[in-house]
Amino acid sequence: MSTIPRNDRTRQVSALLTRNEETFVNEWLRQMSGATRRSDLMKETELRTQCSQFLRLLQNGLNGGDFNFQSSTWDKIREMLSEISRSRAIQGFTPAETASFVFSAKRPLFTLIRQEFGIDADSLAAQMWATTELLDAMGLYTAEVFQKSREDVIRRQQEELLELSTPVVKLWDGVLALPIIGTLDSARTQVVMESLLQAIVQTNSRVAIIDITGVPTVDTVVAQHLLKTVTAARLMGADCIISGVRPQIAQTIVHLGINLTDVATKATLAAAFQIALQRLGVSFVKEQNGKPNS
Repeated sequence: MSTIPRNDRTRQVSALLTRNEETFVNEWLRQMSGATRRSDLMKETELRTQCSQFLRLLQNGLNGGDFNFQSSTWDKIREMLSEISRSRAIQGFTPAETASFVFSAKRPLFTLIRQEFGIDADSLAAQMWATTELLDAMGLYTAEVFQKSREDVIRRQQEELLELSTPVVKLWDGVLALPIIGTLDSARTQVVMESLLQAIVQTNSRVAIIDITGVPTVDTVVAQHLLKTVTAARLMGADCIISGVRPQIAQTIVHLGINLTDVATKATLAAAFQIALQRLGVSFVKEQNGKPNS
């Protein structure tokens, strides 16, 4: 077994990197070339800058005499790896491409260690093992932060899509239409209600048409969500009309025993719009030969 104290071993590796900094960075960049190198997403100058910054932080951590990546000695490098992971998740890197930033440093670092401690088998084994544990911990940390950042990006995109998929359209002064396309689940119902209620307040509308022409199926859960939306709109002083009730949906509602008797329903958006105008006291007169029909 190696008789070199653990703290001395970390400082030896730090000194080794200091003496071979340029060689190490160049070989590290070469290891990142190929499948895991995305020159289309990041310039080499930026990647080299990141490598140099990482190397300085790595040397500082090793000078602290600690191979334990979870200790406060490595706070700065964890911050840097977190920033790299988050930015690459947004830029479009894959998890493997992001983690390779750390794992690609293994070969050049192991080469330097082998050249330095090759004649002392015990010291070589101890250095290799400690360095492997440290870099593996860094690589796993990078992958974990990347995954979490990617999940955050996906969640934000889903929320934005939900908002875009539930537009509230002003059909007439006092009449709003909310076309729903796709499945109506609990999360989307919340977005639908918020969008509709906000539009009712902003436009001071008295009638809201909820069009479900684009909803593929209506079951008990979807019907309950619709009723919640209708109830919320009524509390804001707006009557609701549900349009787009196709024969299949009507049969399903009856079969499930869903009570929509107190909600006005129409087969088409045009029919619902006509009812909405009647509730507002608006009527139209068809012209004949350019003159109103008396």
